[in-house]
Amino acid sequence: MDTHANRATRITPTIEAVTITQHQPVRPVVGAAIVDSLDRPHQLLAAARSYPPELAGRFELPGGKVEPGENAMDALVREVREELGTTIELGAQVAGPLDGWWPILGTRTMAVWLAQVSPGSKAPRAGSSHQRIQWVPLEEALRLNWLDPDFPIVQAIIDQCA
Repeated sequence: MDTHANRATRITPTIEAVTITQHQPVRPVVGAAIVDSLDRPHQLLAAARSYPPELAGRFELPGGKVEPGENAMDALVREVREELGTTIELGAQVAGPLDGWWPILGTRTMAVWLAQVSPGSKAPRAGSSHQRIQWVPLEEALRLNWLDPDFPIVQAIIDQCA
């Protein structure tokens, strides 16, 4: 059995089942580690932020906030469709140190999944949230100017895809 392919397509149910309620003080964030292939990933899609000015041009994983009443995985698919104009298929979670979530800016946390562009979907494009997007070989991904909290996440993505 190809353990790499199995690892890339496993979806973690604990975060999948999380649904956000109106009473949570800070809405969690979801991010997509979009790779060229879930079966044999070689490249990662990096998105350079448009704003705020102090973060403009720095790279992040595409994604966004989970809306009240929305589960995290549905939010991620929606956010990528809105930000990049494409549809994705989710693979394995890239589990962070906080019950699967990653600490990011301020008190926010982010859940991250590997993903690939769905067959037949449009190619991703930079929308208003991003100055540009680019595919980067996994082995070169850490050379980009990522947002500080994204560096350990990108390292975990590289490790998981190896």
